Amino acid sequence: MITLLACPQMAVLAERIAAGRADIHLGYIRWDTFDDGYPNILIDNIEAIRNHDVGFLASFDTPGDIFPQLSAIYEIPRYSVKSFKIVLPYYPTGTMERVDRDGQIATAATLAKMVSNVPMTLAGPAQIIIFDIHALQERFYFSDQVIPRLESGVPLLREKLHRLEQPAVAFPDEGALKRFGKWFEEFPLIVCHKVREGRKRRVTVREGHARERHVVVVDDLAMSGGTLLECRRALRDNGARAVSAYVTHGVFPQEAWRRFLDAGFDHFWVTDSVPRQAAQLEGQAPFEVLSLEGTIASLLAGP
Repeated sequence: MITLLACPQMAVLAERIAAGRADIHLGYIRWDTFDDGYPNILIDNIEAIRNHDVGFLASFDTPGDIFPQLSAIYEIPRYSVKSFKIVLPYYPTGTMERVDRDGQIATAATLAKMVSNVPMTLAGPAQIIIFDIHALQERFYFSDQVIPRLESGVPLLREKLHRLEQPAVAFPDEGALKRFGKWFEEFPLIVCHKVREGRKRRVTVREGHARERHVVVVDDLAMSGGTLLECRRALRDNGARAVSAYVTHGVFPQEAWRRFLDAGFDHFWVTDSVPRQAAQLEGQAPFEVLSLEGTIASLLAGP
């Protein structure tokens, strides 16, 4: 039996996971604040987690959410828990993973240092489960005190692909092909390429054939969505009958998702890895939210 705790943004997902699994018990944390705005946190029935397996659903999608959750995450192992799995579906600083000039801060490494300070459990290091981290080398930013575990939400797309007429899968660049191509080997694959034209970047089709295909562009995340929009234009120019898209993390700062409401995509699939955005996208065509619920439940209950 594993006790599942969650931050407020993940509370609904945690309830669904626990309701569907007899081996997962839902715990409860009171996320209050003092008058000065700082956290006032209480884990209910704390004695019940001693010598038990514990999971925590985290969401760091805004900077202000990180401190309260880390406060709870750091404390949980101190109650002699048997094991601890922290599920952080979206690693928010993943796109700032390297330094190109002096003075830049690789905040992906900073956050990894913070998460790496989780105390040991009775069984050893805590596991940090992340879905489709932006750069695979970021796993090496974590210290040996925790075990980073990189998973993918991309398999959720496979069922959708089989329902399309003459489907093909496209990737915005060679890097996305290397990361995700293994999931779609039975489908025709298309690779796009960004080329600079003056101050603008234009996407072209580098490999594969889109003609008369329903092409689904696959990537790890979407911010402004400019690359996906350019991919759609390039694929349609190359004869694609229809274009859809999938990203694991629909981040869309400043409601950038609105650019896709009338952009000509047949479908736009995202997961609920960024819960606040996923809630906004529900019922907004062409968006469809694919839940990580079943995948997370299996990871929590497994080794």
